[in-house]
Amino acid sequence: MTNKDVMRELFVVGLKNAHAVEKQALSIMTPQVSRIENYPEVADRLRLHIDETNGQIARLDELLASFETSGSALKDMGLSMSGSMAALAHSVAGDEIIKNSFANYAFEHFEIASYKSLLVIADDGGFSNATAALKQSLGEEESMAQWIDDNLAAVTRKYASLYAAGGSSEAKV
Repeated sequence: MTNKDVMRELFVVGLKNAHAVEKQALSIMTPQVSRIENYPEVADRLRLHIDETNGQIARLDELLASFETSGSALKDMGLSMSGSMAALAHSVAGDEIIKNSFANYAFEHFEIASYKSLLVIADDGGFSNATAALKQSLGEEESMAQWIDDNLAAVTRKYASLYAAGGSSEAKV
């Protein structure tokens, strides 16, 4: 196997993994949006990022098709199920909005690392046709992570205020 073949294989596996991670992201964010009552700014930003995530999946589908392959149905299903389970686990917590904020922040950084790694392989493997799409997705993930970081204090304060006013049931998302 030549170095070019090895890089191609690594790149395709990375693209399939990123595809599955984006499917997992949807399975985490979508239930959150449907449950948010007291945090409209969070719901609005999640809706925007869900749209961005769908665009990221479409870009990954195009890149995979350029290598005459597609996402891994097994990986997509497995990670989507684990994302749904994580969302369900947080839904029973009185401090769901806080736990979701932590998890979303961490997950965004996981996605950022994934796209940065793919960009290295694209560069080293000579897959420059993928660079623009990967950089666009990376920028969207960085923007979402920054939004969460910028808004964590406000969400925490609002949660604490709602909790003080009426207990954890008033503070649920």
